[in-house]
Amino acid sequence: MILILEANVDEQSPIFQQLLTHLRGLSGIHFRVHQEQGAEQVLSEIYLIGDTKQLRIEDMEALPGVGRAIRVSREYRMLGRHNDDQRGNGFEYNGVRFSQDTLHVFAGLCAVDTHEHVEQMLRALQENGQVCTRMGAYKPRTSPYAFQGHGKSCLPWVFDLAGKYGIRVIAMEILHEAHMDEIREALEKTGHPTGVMLQIGTRNTQNFELLKAVGRQQELPVLLKRGFGITLEESLNAAEYLASEGNTKVVFGLRGMKTNLGDPHRNFVDFAQVPVVKRLTRMPVCIDPSHSVGSRDAGPDGIMDVFHVTAQGVVAGANMILVDFHPDPATALVDGPQALLLKELPWFLEDVRLARETYEERKLLATAQAPI
Repeated sequence: MILILEANVDEQSPIFQQLLTHLRGLSGIHFRVHQEQGAEQVLSEIYLIGDTKQLRIEDMEALPGVGRAIRVSREYRMLGRHNDDQRGNGFEYNGVRFSQDTLHVFAGLCAVDTHEHVEQMLRALQENGQVCTRMGAYKPRTSPYAFQGHGKSCLPWVFDLAGKYGIRVIAMEILHEAHMDEIREALEKTGHPTGVMLQIGTRNTQNFELLKAVGRQQELPVLLKRGFGITLEESLNAAEYLASEGNTKVVFGLRGMKTNLGDPHRNFVDFAQVPVVKRLTRMPVCIDPSHSVGSRDAGPDGIMDVFHVTAQGVVAGANMILVDFHPDPATALVDGPQALLLKELPWFLEDVRLARETYEERKLLATAQAPI
C-alpha cells in the first residue's frame, strides 16, 4: 500500500511524526519513506510493505497527514501504475521534461571515437534543433579484444563540446559503479556544461548491485534497457531496484529481444510492448531501433528498416528514441554497419514527426470512441 501525504506535511512536522508512530505500531508492517518530485513541489510518499491486506483504505486515509491511500496491484510498487492510481508520471532534468506524453530523439555515436566526429555529430544536432544525444564512453563487448571505449579520458572534452552546441542531456552507458563517479567528477570539473542520463545496458539489467548503487544517487536520471532474454516482468522489476533505492527518474528502454526468431534483424523488435509498459508503469518508454535492426537495409519502398521500426514505436506512443548516427560509419569503432549518416538526420527527424503526428491523431480518435 502507498500513502500519499498532504502537500503541507514535511518530515519535520508533528503530524508526520504522529503518523510514523502509528505505522510503527502496525503488526507485520514495515515502511519506507520516499520523496517524489512533482511538477511544482516535493511530495512525500510512504510505502507500506508486509501484510497490507488487513489494512482498510478508509482507515489509512483517515490517518493524520494522509491525503490518499493506494492499494498496490503490481509487484513493482514505486514505478507501477496501480488501480485507482492518479499520480503523475515523468520528471524534469536539466531543462528537459521526460514523461509518457513527451518525445525526445537521442541521436548520436554508439561509441565516442574522435574529437572531430563528436563535434560533427553535435553540430548537426544543433543545426536540426536537437538538445539530446547518445555518446558511449564505456562499451561492453562480447570479445575482450574489441574496442572497449575511451572511458573517462574522453569525458571532459565530450562534455565541453556538448555545452558548446547546446546539448542538454547525453545518454551514456555505465558498466560499473566507478563509471558513475567518473562522470559526476568530469561534470563537476567542466562546470556542468551538459547533463548525463546514466544508461544501464541489456547485459547489466540484472546486475542487482549496480542497480542498487545507481539507484542510491538521485542526481542523474537512468535509462534502463530491457534484458537480453528475460521476460518483460523481470526487466520491470529490475527498474524497481533503482526506484527502491530512491531514484524514480527512470526511463525504460525496449531494444529488441535476443532470439533467432528476429532474423534477419539483429534482434526481435519488441516495440509492440511500448503501450504495455506505459499501461503497467508510470515510466517513459524509450525505443532503440539501431540495436534492434542492426543494419541499414531498406525495402523496395526505399525506406530503411531502422526508419520503419522507429515509426512503429513512435506510432505506439514511444517517448524517447535512442538511435545511432556517425559522420563516417566505415571508420566507426563500434556498430558502424547500423549507423545512419549525418545527411540522413533531417529525413529521420521528419519521419519521426510524421509518426508522432499519427499517434496524436490516433489518441484523439480513441478519445472520441470512448463511452460516455
